[in-house]
Amino acid sequence: MASEIEGGCACGKVRYRLSARPMIVHGCHCRWCQRETGSALAINALVETDHVDTLAGAPRAHDLPSESGNGQTIWRCPECGVALWSHYAALRTLLAFVRVGTLDDPDAFPPDLHIYTEAKQPWLALPPDRPSFPGFYSRSATWPPDSLARYAALKTRAKATP
Repeated sequence: MASEIEGGCACGKVRYRLSARPMIVHGCHCRWCQRETGSALAINALVETDHVDTLAGAPRAHDLPSESGNGQTIWRCPECGVALWSHYAALRTLLAFVRVGTLDDPDAFPPDLHIYTEAKQPWLALPPDRPSFPGFYSRSATWPPDSLARYAALKTRAKATP
């Protein structure tokens, strides 16, 4: 990645910039992601929210249920409704799941791995050079050391924030 990559919604009202590489990129095949995207999977780049800078517009938060039962907040363009990123309960607003398809260069971040493949559409072939898991997976056994350190720092911040 160059130093920064930008993205935005379909109508162009909301623009944002990532100032750090994602810790990991998930191709999520769960039924919730299929329903929310209207597609076979969601591709999410996990990055600290501090590294997601809004450049134009103001995305609007939508609280929705999630398969875990803990819910999620999806940030969407208030005009066209495109989902830009989500926050899940575990790390609250500290970790953003950025929708890779909203990046100006979505090719920059293909999935590092595929999750919840037990619900994968049967007609979709996964690349053999990427790990896939029927459900979730062990972060410590899968993520690179620098990503694990960044995630641990977020967990520490989450514990310190009431």
